[in-house]
Amino acid sequence: VLRQITQDVESGSSLSEAMEKHPKVFDLLYTNMVRAGEIGGVQDVILLRLAEFMARIQDIRSRVKGALFYPVVVMVLAFAVITVLLIFVIPTFAKIFARERMELPWITQAMMSASDEVKKWGWLVILAVGAVYLIHRILLARSEGYRLRRDRFLLKLPLLGDLQRKSLLARFARTFGTLIQSGVPHLEALEIVKGSLGNKEIQRAVEAIRASIREGEGLARPMQGSPVFDEIVVNMVDVGEETGELDRMLLKIADRYEKEVDQKIYVVFKVIEPVTIVFLAVIVGLIMLSLLLPMVQLVQRLGKGV
Repeated sequence: VLRQITQDVESGSSLSEAMEKHPKVFDLLYTNMVRAGEIGGVQDVILLRLAEFMARIQDIRSRVKGALFYPVVVMVLAFAVITVLLIFVIPTFAKIFARERMELPWITQAMMSASDEVKKWGWLVILAVGAVYLIHRILLARSEGYRLRRDRFLLKLPLLGDLQRKSLLARFARTFGTLIQSGVPHLEALEIVKGSLGNKEIQRAVEAIRASIREGEGLARPMQGSPVFDEIVVNMVDVGEETGELDRMLLKIADRYEKEVDQKIYVVFKVIEPVTIVFLAVIVGLIMLSLLLPMVQLVQRLGKGV
C-alpha cells in the first residue's frame, strides 16, 4: 500500500488522492484531514494531529473493551468449571456413594439431580444458545431497528452502559473537534463522525445535528432532545458556538469524558471483580460441600468397620 501511495504521489497525485484509492486502510477521517491540511498548507501539523488523535482514540477504546471483556471472560470460565464439575466429577462420586448405599444429604441429592439434568438436556441448551446467537447475528446484519434496540439496551446496562455512553461521547467530541480544527466543514465532519461511532443511538443523534445545521441552526438544540448528550455537553457546545471556539470546546469535552471513562473503568473493576469472585466461590463451594459431606460420612463408616 505504501509503495503504491509513493508511486501515485511521485506521478503527480496529492497524498489525499493517493490515500483514497485504499479505503480499507485509510478511511474518510484520514483522507479528509489530509486534504484539509493540503488546502491550508499545514500538512505536517495535520499529520501530527492525526497521529495523536488515533493514539488517544485507540487507547481509550482498548481500555473500554478490557473493562467490558473482563466480566465476560470470568463468567465463561465459571460456566466451564461448573459444567466440568457437574458432568464429570459429580457422576464419579455418585457411583461411589450408590455402591456404598449411603443416605445422602439434601445438598448432595440436589447437586446430583442437577448433574443428571445437565447431562440429559445440556446438548439441547447448547443448540438453543447457538440458534439464538445465530438469529442475533442475522438480525444485526439485516435489521437496522434491531441494531438500534440492541444499542439502546447496551447503553442502559448498569455500570457498563454509562461507561459505554461516556466513551462514545469522548470519541464523538475528540473526532469532531479534531476534524473541524483541521478545517473540515461541519457537515462533512459530522458524516465522518457518525460512521466512526458504531452505535445506532448516538448515530441517530449525530444525524439530527446534521439536519439542524443544514437548516441553518446550531448544534446545541438537537443535542438537548437526545438522551445521549447530557447537560454538560450541550452547554459547552453552546458556549463554543457563541464564542467561535467550538473545536477547542469539543476537545475540552473529550478530555473531560476520557478522564471520566478512566474513573468509571476503575469503579467497574472494583465492583465486578469481588462480585464475580464471590459468585464463583459460592457456586464451587456448594458443589464441593455436596461432595465432602458424604465423603466424611464414608470415611467415618470405614473407620468404624476397621
